[in-house]
Amino acid sequence: MTSSNSIHVAVLPGDGIGREVMDPCLECLDVLAARSGGFSFTYETLEAGAGVFRDTGVALPDDVVKKAGAADVMLLGAMGLPDIRYEDGREITPQIELREIFDLYAGVRPVETFPGSPVPLKDPRAAQLDFVLIRENTEGLFASRGACEMVGDYEARDTMVITRKGTERLSDFALKLAERRKRQGRGQGRVTCVDKANVFGSFAFMRKVFYERAAKFPELTADHAYVDATALALVRNPWVFDVMITENMFGDILSDQAAALMGGMGMAPSADIGDKHGLFQPCHGTAPDIMGSGKANPSAMLLSGAMMLDWLGETMNSPELAGAGETFRNAVRAAFSDGNLIPYEVGGSAGLREVSDRVLDILKS
Repeated sequence: MTSSNSIHVAVLPGDGIGREVMDPCLECLDVLAARSGGFSFTYETLEAGAGVFRDTGVALPDDVVKKAGAADVMLLGAMGLPDIRYEDGREITPQIELREIFDLYAGVRPVETFPGSPVPLKDPRAAQLDFVLIRENTEGLFASRGACEMVGDYEARDTMVITRKGTERLSDFALKLAERRKRQGRGQGRVTCVDKANVFGSFAFMRKVFYERAAKFPELTADHAYVDATALALVRNPWVFDVMITENMFGDILSDQAAALMGGMGMAPSADIGDKHGLFQPCHGTAPDIMGSGKANPSAMLLSGAMMLDWLGETMNSPELAGAGETFRNAVRAAFSDGNLIPYEVGGSAGLREVSDRVLDILKS
């Protein structure tokens, strides 16, 4: 912390609706700090993303990286715009660079639903989902990002990389999380390795290393599932899952599918966590089609703020911060509890201010 009770937050609002959803999140964090009296926040706004690339030719300036790394935690809105790209056609994605720079190897995608939330599945169990998908962030197919091997103009090769180090630390992260969830009465004490080990040797290796690490946690259940079967199960019976680990690309795809179970990307929070740093952001993109319309759903950003408080509470050994995280999350749940708050993205009329003000009113009450 920057002082005995002040938490230094690097705020990267980014592009599009990322900038719009950030403000209500900071409002809520300040209300929680005022309620507590035991901590406060110092925000440092850092500019990066497609807009910065358009104006300067650099998407992630060196001074932004330095300042973000010096903060206690990073809070990001969303980055990238579809009409602003690198010369090779790739979109501007500094958030991926931040994962690589700060070694944020665990992409944590919680899936939590609650009564009143806009879930698409009709089974009543779909309104009480509580599982976590953990995506390996630093290797897998993404290891070849920006290094595609071209063979003339007739073949392109991207190579997948899975290492022992990457799989061990991801497995340990997931197993420890499953332990905590089991102690809290939230999970089954089960971790599932999602792979394609029946086809690729790299995934067979990943599965082998996962089971080696799982053997150190005999009180937990370790199992595996093929990615295609997992995609099916996420639609048919997602309540069977507890904690899952996946390769980077598989995690990218499955986490969006899992977000749909919550009612869409506007409801889906996330965290990118390493051994020394944490970055928290909504799963959604910059949505330029609704930018400035007031239709953005801030729920994912608010829930990401709650995840940030959870992580700060754990890393700083602060029950007060952890409690604030749960208070924040409960306020979002309560905002939707009567079933009348329906975001635009699922056919309703509740936008940025309607959702934000409802949550703020609950926090202030």
